[in-house]
Amino acid sequence: MTQVTPNTQIQKVAIVTGGSRGLGRSTVLALAQRGVQIIFTWNSAQTQADEVVAEAAALGVKAIALQLDTGNTAAFDGFVAQARQALSQLGASRFDYLVNNAGTSHHASIEKTTEEELDGLYNVHVKGVFFLTQKLLPLMNDGGRIINISSGLTRFSVPESGPYAAMKGAVEVLTRYLAKELGPRGITANTVAPGAIQTDFSGGVVRDNPQVNQVVSSMTALGRPGVPDDIGPLIASLLSDAARWVNGQRIEASGGMVL
Repeated sequence: MTQVTPNTQIQKVAIVTGGSRGLGRSTVLALAQRGVQIIFTWNSAQTQADEVVAEAAALGVKAIALQLDTGNTAAFDGFVAQARQALSQLGASRFDYLVNNAGTSHHASIEKTTEEELDGLYNVHVKGVFFLTQKLLPLMNDGGRIINISSGLTRFSVPESGPYAAMKGAVEVLTRYLAKELGPRGITANTVAPGAIQTDFSGGVVRDNPQVNQVVSSMTALGRPGVPDDIGPLIASLLSDAARWVNGQRIEASGGMVL
């Protein structure tokens, strides 16, 4: 990666949840390549988070990693206080971009999904996204950008994905309402819906299981599963001024799955 050339313009600041691995890591580094300073969260992967901070620094950009369980709304007030301190370290009082990326996987039929499992999905993918966004909005600059991560599974159906997909469907509706309600502040809100991506999500099944990898490839127009860097740079581009007129949209990045 090429180091960013410093400029005299005020640097933008992004907050990215789940930025230590996979799509979040790719997003953080894609933003760093554009000169954006970043606050990102990690839940359990502190070593990987430290590595992302170092990679951003190698690009000439400061990134700050904060621990957060996005399924625990009781921790959000404390996180916002930490975010204020982190912004101060970055020489800012407010931020410009929010990427709600953190998530958990789930594979079970509707018949076999327990109430505890459904509550866990809801807490991370819907309640967490809703209230973390709500808590952070007072710190967001007018003219900012919000990207929520959904899934190709809201368009096509795969066995044992219903409970997870239902949560992502809720996020897509929430995103359209965010776009409507925050329009007077010039804040846009969009959803990025990845297809099957080769990460450690779901235990790395798409990346590490040759049979699953082949099935995904066979149903994808471009003939392969995605990789994190198919998604991170897309998110970074949607946060840029070039995408300022894109609002309230669901943008699928699946390589053409199930067309």
